[in-house]
Amino acid sequence: MERVRYRRGKTYSADMAQYLQQLSQANTNAAELGQLRRNLIRCMNEELTPRQREFLQLYYVQRMSQPQIARSLGLDASTVSKTIKRGEQRLLRCLRYGARRYLRAMEE
Repeated sequence: MERVRYRRGKTYSADMAQYLQQLSQANTNAAELGQLRRNLIRCMNEELTPRQREFLQLYYVQRMSQPQIARSLGLDASTVSKTIKRGEQRLLRCLRYGARRYLRAMEE
């Protein structure tokens, strides 16, 4: 998977939208893609804190930049950045290691 470089922090982070897009191209099977989306939603609801979920939704769904999120919520930009990064890490960990467990639970 290709990593996206964010200039200011000079840190590398997997872009969740890009991750889903690459998986959807690799898996043309609609059932598998639907299952992946369900797992992502389930991971978001079960593994993320409410604050991480809110920030990730603002960042990826509403396409707000991190400084925009910080201004709208009256927070420091570094707080927003760290919260998004931690949320991404938790989602990736959940999808990598928890997906099999979730798939088995859904089949039962």
